[in-house]
Amino acid sequence: MATYKKRGFKPQTKTEKQEFDEQESTTAEVFSSLDEGASRSEEWVSKNQNYILGFIGVVAIGVLGYLAYVQFVQKPKETSAANEMYYPQQYFDQALASTTAKDSLFTLALEGAEGKYGFLDIMEEYSGTKAANLASYSAGMAYLNMNKYQEAIDYLEGFSSDDEILGALAKGGLGDAFMQLNQPSDALGYYESAAAHSTNAYTTPKFLYKAGVTALEMGNKSKALGFFQRIKDEFSASEAATSIDAFIGMAKGGA
Repeated sequence: MATYKKRGFKPQTKTEKQEFDEQESTTAEVFSSLDEGASRSEEWVSKNQNYILGFIGVVAIGVLGYLAYVQFVQKPKETSAANEMYYPQQYFDQALASTTAKDSLFTLALEGAEGKYGFLDIMEEYSGTKAANLASYSAGMAYLNMNKYQEAIDYLEGFSSDDEILGALAKGGLGDAFMQLNQPSDALGYYESAAAHSTNAYTTPKFLYKAGVTALEMGNKSKALGFFQRIKDEFSASEAATSIDAFIGMAKGGA
């Protein structure tokens, strides 16, 4: 059994001397192996230092290039795109509030006017920016309001957002478009996605209601009942809950 040797230990017996010599020999072998390994590492580094330095240089240039791109290209592009959104958004908001000439105002929002970009221009000129993504949503909603459902689908499908309201509205807009194209199965899927996108008092009951009505029209009363019941249980203060008992009664009939 190995024993602890104090500093300055001197073997007193033949056995102790033999153990001491063996231990010293093992230690020497370990250090010798470490020295050989270090030497091989140094030799490898020496032979390949040009490649190593080149690799480090490429990485450094890549990082600096990316930072420069973000600072001097992407950020100004984002700022410019966001500024361009102001003009078409005004037309879009006016169209939503107007009782007449809605299509004309939506067209101005889409195509621009007076030398200013519309949503379609922003998507093309500022591709990859947050503003271009938002323009895709606005364009889809504009086409939806103009009853151009396939165009609405094309642009709404190109929009992505984690925002709990916009993300849900985009999915719900897709549901509305498919419903108008007489594709209720697709519409129901999007309404469900819209309701599940986030839980809030505005979009969740709104799209649970649409999902329930769609399921009811498809003859799937048990599924419709689940949507309506959730509105009653969780969103009783919402507008969708106003006549929910009647819909629950319809869904229970033969469910």
